[in-house]
Amino acid sequence: MSRRLRTAVSAALIALSCLLMPFGALAAWAAYGLTDTGRYVTAMAPLAADPAVRDVVVDTVGDGILRRAAAERGPLRPEITPFVHDALRSFTRTRAYRTAWDAGNEAAHSAVMSALHDDRDRDVTVDLAPVADRVRERMAADHVTFADRLPLAHTRVALLPADELATLRKGYRVLDLAGFWLPLAAVALAVTGIAVAACRRRALTAAALGTALGGAFLGLAIAVARHLTLTGLADGAGRPAAAAVYDALTATLRTASWFLLGVGLTVAAGVWLTRYVRVGRLVRRRRATAPRSGPVGAAPAPAPPPPRTPGRV
Repeated sequence: MSRRLRTAVSAALIALSCLLMPFGALAAWAAYGLTDTGRYVTAMAPLAADPAVRDVVVDTVGDGILRRAAAERGPLRPEITPFVHDALRSFTRTRAYRTAWDAGNEAAHSAVMSALHDDRDRDVTVDLAPVADRVRERMAADHVTFADRLPLAHTRVALLPADELATLRKGYRVLDLAGFWLPLAAVALAVTGIAVAACRRRALTAAALGTALGGAFLGLAIAVARHLTLTGLADGAGRPAAAAVYDALTATLRTASWFLLGVGLTVAAGVWLTRYVRVGRLVRRRRATAPRSGPVGAAPAPAPPPPRTPGRV
């Protein structure tokens, strides 16, 4: 293979690898980060203490309680509304609320993942009775009065309609395959491109800079998607809570983008430094082995006189 052909093949492989790198990171995050119940619950756990999220929980749950009470007992007095919201706001500062938050997220995520692995077309719902049971146990442990007498109604909350499951299953299967093969293919293409290159040092530098560029592109895409997501919300009051949820879910993806950027720049800088050190050593070696001469422009030293013959005047 000629030098020019090797350079062209190497450039094509490295370019394709750098293009696949951010998409591979995105697919791996979606396949192994969002679909793992333990990681999902861990990522969502800090949001229980977020003020914006707590305000949304108080408003949503409080309005639901007031609507149900009004449907059962008729119109309510105006002073009931702030009382209910204040009680819920106080509850969101307790350990029982954090227990309910984690249990609710775990139950909802497990229900969705079970539906994605199942072939039955049915509405995805979650039963909140186990969640209420764990909350009651937490309240009893905190010595809350009448905690053991709280009723446990099997209330099922709808999460996904049955007509959307087929599309979600296809997308999940594609992500499951892409999350494994795309990063592997990106690494394999980069290694092959460096191996066949006529100048491997330049190929390694190009792959490193391309990886850094892919990490920067991924970080920019996350920021743009965040802006579009928040802008598309009809309720402006819920944007801080949605921003907190978005940031919590994409924390691992942002870390991956910074990792790609840092690794790419570090490798490129390392290659440049090793080349600089190598050139410096070669220059010093040539100077040490070169014959010494006088300054430039100086007259040559006179030849020594011939030796005298003894006995000759």
